[in-house]
Amino acid sequence: MVLITMQPSGRGYDSSVGTFSPDGRLHQVEYARESVKRGSTTVGVKFRDGVILIVAKRIPSKLVIPESIEKMYKIDDHIGITTSGLVADARQLVDRARVQCQINKMTYGDSIDVTTLVKKMCDYKQSFTQYGGARPFGTALLIAGVDSDGAHLYETDPSGAYGSYHAGAIGSGRSEVISYFEEKWKSGMTENAAIKIGLEALSQTFDDGLSDESVEICVIDKAGYRELGPEDLEKHISKL
Repeated sequence: MVLITMQPSGRGYDSSVGTFSPDGRLHQVEYARESVKRGSTTVGVKFRDGVILIVAKRIPSKLVIPESIEKMYKIDDHIGITTSGLVADARQLVDRARVQCQINKMTYGDSIDVTTLVKKMCDYKQSFTQYGGARPFGTALLIAGVDSDGAHLYETDPSGAYGSYHAGAIGSGRSEVISYFEEKWKSGMTENAAIKIGLEALSQTFDDGLSDESVEICVIDKAGYRELGPEDLEKHISKL
């Protein structure tokens, strides 16, 4: 009789975040990315005057109060963040981002640039991929804002890598949403047009359709950060 021994997927190289496998992989970082892929889908779209963020919330039971599920956060008057992955991990990053904004105001007397905040947050996330005794954050962030350089939309992942996008997505339905954006996104869109294609892209990942309870939308433009109320949400969703 031949005994077959099951080997762990990382073959021992996933026991520490600071250990590379022979083929140059950090398995703990890849596991964190898998956590993001299991999260609910979040999209961001740049338009003529700013950026919109749209979050799809999974409501596992009718007993859950939808407002208690937080996936979208105001970081500063001109910056918003949405998350996908482990929500508890995301809260730690959100708190740190808010502190960074306050430190910049107290030190320089001005609001932080969006790109500067993204770099600081990704430097922090990268440090958790380099040292033992910790694990990478199991969440990805979409960071959107408007500053003196215009509108910005950044996507970050657990490794600390980031990229700037015209339209982006994170979470379980990312591939379908990105395919839709590559076909539909156009430069110079209005706010309403950006919300429309964002909801259309998000609806590709929902079998039962979207509702105003399962969706949150925020707009960041020169006037600042604002979240759409139930009436505005229902109006946009009804147009789909």
